[in-house]
Amino acid sequence: MKLIETEFPGLLVIEPKVFRDKRGFFLESFNKNVFAENGLPTDFVQDNHAYSSGIGVIRGLHLQMPPHAQAKLVWVTRGAVYDVVVDLRKGSPTYGRSFKIELSAENFLRLFIPKGFAHGYETLSEENEFMYKVDSGYSPASEAGIRWNDPDLDIPWSTENPVLSDKDRELPLLAMFSSPFEF
Repeated sequence: MKLIETEFPGLLVIEPKVFRDKRGFFLESFNKNVFAENGLPTDFVQDNHAYSSGIGVIRGLHLQMPPHAQAKLVWVTRGAVYDVVVDLRKGSPTYGRSFKIELSAENFLRLFIPKGFAHGYETLSEENEFMYKVDSGYSPASEAGIRWNDPDLDIPWSTENPVLSDKDRELPLLAMFSSPFEF
């Protein structure tokens, strides 16, 4: 398992070692020892599995506020997504900036997202399955987010008319978000 640092402190791309043969493949999705050796959370408490049908579905940009803030390990098992995170940690050198990466069933990449980032993705395939581990359980009272098309973020989504939930349409702009996260 290869951990690749990004310019965003704490945000890591993870490239698992994939063993392939005529039967298919095998890989470790998560290794508690590797995470512990690198100072990453190892006490994931919940696994989530999302399915999205069709190209151009956008989910996000979501996060949970303290005391239920979540670090996440995310990946795709079917299809492909354009994955986006926004650093909301006050004092961070990358505060208010977005990191983008394609995660797919073909490239096997994972993304470790520390607490203090908003997260979302756009589906790039007709059939998409998105997996993630979180280190704090879901709390409806702690839900928050940033609007997907915030002009200050200038995220280059591939669709102008995505399939969105009503909740995601109404999320605030970054300028209206008071971040409780410190770098």
